[in-house]
Amino acid sequence: MLDLFGTMAFAVTGAFKAIEHKADIVGVIVLSTITGVAGGVIRDIIFGIFPPTVIINPWYLIVTIVSGIVIFFLYPTLRGHWNLFLKFDAVGLGVFSIIGATIAYNLFGLNFLVMAFAGTLTAVGGGILRDVFVNEVPIVFVKELYASASFVGIVTFFVLLFIGVNVNIATIPSILIVILIRLVSIRYNWNLPRAKM
Repeated sequence: MLDLFGTMAFAVTGAFKAIEHKADIVGVIVLSTITGVAGGVIRDIIFGIFPPTVIINPWYLIVTIVSGIVIFFLYPTLRGHWNLFLKFDAVGLGVFSIIGATIAYNLFGLNFLVMAFAGTLTAVGGGILRDVFVNEVPIVFVKELYASASFVGIVTFFVLLFIGVNVNIATIPSILIVILIRLVSIRYNWNLPRAKM
């Protein structure tokens, strides 16, 4: 259920971006779907999960398509609420960070490097493709705390598992930490250091 919720959250951000770049309804649905499932598909392929989960389970595509269509028709009402886009993006980031780490944990056990790789890839993969497809610099490279928020949540998740907390219990606070860091960084415009020009 969390995975589907994260898929919906990221699909909404893809639909927003597509509409802002004047895509038609097919373009909105395509970008909504890519944003919602691409990170998980890439993760599954790397881990040798064939076919990827989103192809086996039709609910993922149903969620992304419905999300794209709903945002397409509601956009005139929602376009003044840019914060909505950012909040959905933060939720998707948190959910996918920990879902990816959980899948790695189920496959390879308590291996921090694999969990961090899978969690970060799942969290940022779809968003990077979303931004590239609309010819923007991916938000993960330039705006506030993004991949670093994902990483902190994954570290939290790993530590909780390491001290013996049940995986289902460890999931919720870890997701909330990612969302909180992301939203606070947006609120106060926190950014990582950049090279001086």
